Amino acid sequence: MNATPVYQLVETSAQLAPLLAALDRSEEASVDTEADNLYHYRTRVCLLQFLVAGEIYLVDVLAPGLDLEPLWERLAKKHLLMHGSDFDLRLLHDLRGFRAKSMFDTMLAAQLLNRQRVGLAALLEEHFGVTLDKGSQTANWSKRPFTKKLLDYAALDVFHLPKLRDILTHELAKLDRLEWLDQQCQRQIDNAAAGFPGNDENAWRIGRSERLHSHGLAVLHAIWHWREEWARKLDVPPFKVTGNDLLMKIAEAADHGSTGQAIMETTNLGRRHERLASSLAAALEAGFARDPHTLPRRRGRNPDLQPLSASELALQDRLKADRDRVAAHIQLDPTLIANRAQLALIARAPGKLDEFLLPWQADLLRHEPSLNPSASPEVPPA
Repeated sequence: MNATPVYQLVETSAQLAPLLAALDRSEEASVDTEADNLYHYRTRVCLLQFLVAGEIYLVDVLAPGLDLEPLWERLAKKHLLMHGSDFDLRLLHDLRGFRAKSMFDTMLAAQLLNRQRVGLAALLEEHFGVTLDKGSQTANWSKRPFTKKLLDYAALDVFHLPKLRDILTHELAKLDRLEWLDQQCQRQIDNAAAGFPGNDENAWRIGRSERLHSHGLAVLHAIWHWREEWARKLDVPPFKVTGNDLLMKIAEAADHGSTGQAIMETTNLGRRHERLASSLAAALEAGFARDPHTLPRRRGRNPDLQPLSASELALQDRLKADRDRVAAHIQLDPTLIANRAQLALIARAPGKLDEFLLPWQADLLRHEPSLNPSASPEVPPA
C-alpha cells in the first residue's frame, strides 16, 4: 500500500512564501505539471508539483489572485528533476516563456539504460513498490475543489524523483553514459523553447485524406472547421465533438457520390449531434459547393530535400546496418542513435554528421564503415 507523502497545497500568495524560501536554499527542484487537455479546447496548466528541500508543494495555478512571478524567477535558476519533460516544458514555455537552466529527465535516463518500460508508473513500481492511480492520470485537473485522491496522486509524481535519479545515475555512470544524458536533456530544453506548433492551415488533412479527391477534400475541410468551431464554443477538445474516424467516413462518402442529406441519414449524424445537426448540414452543403481548387495548398517539396539518389539510398542502407549493429552491441534502441529521418539527412550530406546528431550519437557512427570505408566494422565498448 502506498504511503501518502506530506504536502502543502498552495492557493494564495501567503501560502507560496514557504516554497519560495525553500527554493532560495536549494540548488534543485523536482517538478511536474497537471493540465486539462482532455477537458478543454485550449490546454491550461492547472497544477504545479514541486519537491524542494525535502518538502512537497502543490501549486494551484488557476487560483485567483495568485502571483507566480517570484516562482518563475527562482525556478529559472534551478536544476530540475523531471520525468518525460517535453510536454511539461512546452506547457511552461507557452504559459510564461519559461526555459529550464538544466535538467535531469528520468525518462530519458531510462531510455539510455534500455529499459523496456520507461513510464513513471512502471519505474516507481519497479524500484519503490508504488502503484500510481491510473484514473487520476486522466482526471479533470481544472475542476475545483481538488479531491484528496488527486492531490495524493500529484504528490507521488515528484516524491520519488530524487531517489529515482540517484538509482539511474549510478547505472548510467557504470555504462559511462551520463554525458549522453546531459546532451539529451539539453536538446529537450532547446526543443521545448519553441513551445507547441502554431496554427497550420493544413491541419484539416487528417488520416487518409491524401486518398481523397475533389468533393471529399472540400467536405473534409468544411466539417473539420465545423468541428473546430464547435469545440471552441463548447470549450472541449475537438475529439469530444466527433472523432477523426467519423470525419473521414463522411469525406469518403462524399468522394463516392453521396449527397449531404444521404450522409446525414446513413451516419445518423442528426441523432448523434442533434444540437449541432443544422450547422453540420450547412457545413456539408458548403463543402459540396466549394471549388476544391480554392483549398489551402499542401506545402511544396523542399527543393533541398529531393528524393535520395541511388548512391544515397545505398549509403542510407549501410548507415542503418552500422547503426543497428552498434545498437545491438551496446543494448540500445537503434532510433536513439539516429532515426530514419536523420539517417536520410546524413546520407545526403555525410560531412554534416555533427549538425544532424548529438555528439554522443555522432561519435558512435563516425568511424563505422558506412562513413569511413577504410575502417573495419568495430563497435564501442559495451
